[in-house]
Amino acid sequence: MRKNAATGAGEQTAREQTQLSLRDRVRGALYETVVTCGLAVVLELLEEERTVRCGPRYRHDAKREAYRAGHVESSLVLGGRQVKMKRPRARTRRGEEVELPSWELWARQDPLTERAMEQMLVGVSTRRYARSLEPAPEGVESRGTGKSAVSRRFVLGTEKKLKELTERDLSGLRLAVLMIDGVYIGEHVIILTIGVEEDGKKHLLGLCEGATENATICKRLLESLVERGLRTDRSLLVVVDGSKALPKAVRAVFGERVLIQRCQQHKKRNVLDALPKSKRESVKRTINEAYATDDQQRAKRMLENLARRLEDEHPSAAASVREGIEETLTVKGLRLTDALEKALSTTNAIENLVGQVRDLSGRVKRWRGGRMILRWCAASVLEAESHFRRVKGHAGMSALVRALRGHDITLDSASPESAVTAA
Repeated sequence: MRKNAATGAGEQTAREQTQLSLRDRVRGALYETVVTCGLAVVLELLEEERTVRCGPRYRHDAKREAYRAGHVESSLVLGGRQVKMKRPRARTRRGEEVELPSWELWARQDPLTERAMEQMLVGVSTRRYARSLEPAPEGVESRGTGKSAVSRRFVLGTEKKLKELTERDLSGLRLAVLMIDGVYIGEHVIILTIGVEEDGKKHLLGLCEGATENATICKRLLESLVERGLRTDRSLLVVVDGSKALPKAVRAVFGERVLIQRCQQHKKRNVLDALPKSKRESVKRTINEAYATDDQQRAKRMLENLARRLEDEHPSAAASVREGIEETLTVKGLRLTDALEKALSTTNAIENLVGQVRDLSGRVKRWRGGRMILRWCAASVLEAESHFRRVKGHAGMSALVRALRGHDITLDSASPESAVTAA
């Protein structure tokens, strides 16, 4: 029985290997057919365009404006590589080169750059790029798959993505929420920001780089958003992480028109990090209960009582609880739905971007300056943006918009200009 079982397993393994080998041969033959037929179609179309410009072959035409000039060695993008081919050529009577419309389109490097960027972002190194492609058919010469060529295309592509992100026009967005968070990469910090429109749609707004997460860097980022059209004349809810620098920068740019919500998860983490392990579970439970209550004032009293209990034995943890305590409860005073309040109480909506950047940074062994980090991060977060969904609880966004407009009315009625008008 054992011998028969072993024989059966061996036969099954042999069949599987045969099937895999057959599958690889079929796939290779199919790819070779596609490439060969594709090149034949390209040549046929180019020849048709040359005929339009030069007239039928072997026919005298005194009015002919151009003539055939043989073929020239060229290459076009196919299957993630540049494939060599002989391109039909034409010249005018004055000897000037005639550009064939289809060739101008096919010879562009954009598809090759996009393919290189996609492969790099999913974890393929420049050295292994060629291995990630289907093998070129026999007799077809190709180039552009070497380490240096792929690296150059990736640099060009990520520079384009960075420019696209940092020059986006924001004037058409009706934002109700701004979320800001930072991630450290080596000795640099990247500040990321997304916006949530009044209908709950999320948009990537920008990023900046610095040595530390300080107010100057954050202010520079926010000012760049304003220059690109972000409105400052309407109230906005800004959700920030646990950094003290971010609220300061936000107020410097938006003034009284901003409501700041400090991330509750970051606050909880900061408090627990200042405690011994034996105390963390009970304190964590108390903080969760405070954040879960519907009453803003009751939640504040619960946190203040916790700070008093920690004061003598763990003064650092007590100070962490008190620091920015009201800003961790801002959304509780806006009377939002439970789902939307939970979504806007933390920076979790932007954590996917932060996670994408962290994952990316783990694959790079040596960063060559902040510009390189910005390029990689821009390409990474723009890729993540394509999968954005509406913010959780977006059905309740109308309540947030009403609260923000109510804040505007309160500020406008209390301004000196309105007092003069009333007099």
